[in-house]
Order: sequence, then structure tokens, then C-alpha cells
Amino acid sequence: MKNNDWKDRLGVLYSTNPDFQYNTGEEEEEETLPKEKQLLRISLDKRNRGGKMVTLITGFRGKTADLEQLGKWLKMKCGVGGSAKDGEIIVQGDWRTKVLDLLQKEGYIKSRII
Repeated sequence: MKNNDWKDRLGVLYSTNPDFQYNTGEEEEEETLPKEKQLLRISLDKRNRGGKMVTLITGFRGKTADLEQLGKWLKMKCGVGGSAKDGEIIVQGDWRTKVLDLLQKEGYIKSRII
């Protein structure tokens, strides 16, 4: 059920148009692609990180919750910290080969190191 709270519409003027649809500005997330169709790119990055190296996984297409779940799983398997946001997963350290092996065993067959 849609939340129809009046506080979300503060500042909206009354419309006499009978076809008026109020838009909250929220966008729907796209459905997560199956593992076999995900094209994940694994790279080593140290820009804007104070000289520290991180493994960067990009190219994930799907819901934010699924991205965070995959990021949590990779960080747990590597035993390091990191984050998952804005369509990319950051794993602290140089774990490119291990991340590639983990992803391929999990079913992400189109993953590659660049």
C-alpha cells in the first residue's frame, strides 16, 4: 500500500486538473539480473584513498539490497572491510584473484579482471 502522508506533499499547490498525479520523485529500482548475466569488472584502485589499495567491483545491475548483500558476502570471505554503494563494491586490499574465484564459483561466470 502506498504511503499517502500529507507531510510528503508540503509545498504542493492545489491542482484543478482531474488527471493530476502527484510525483514524489522516487524512482523504482531495476530488477536484479541473474548471476549468469551480470558483467562484473574487478579492478585495483588507489585514487583518492590516501595511497591505500582497494579492490573495486563495478558493473552490478540490480537492487541496492542485493548489491549490499553481495558486498557483505565478499568482505566476509576475504576477511576485510569495505563498502557497497552507488553500484560498486569496495573491498580493502588487493584481492582481485580471490574475488574473481569467489564470484565464478558463486555463478557470476562473466566476471573478469581489468
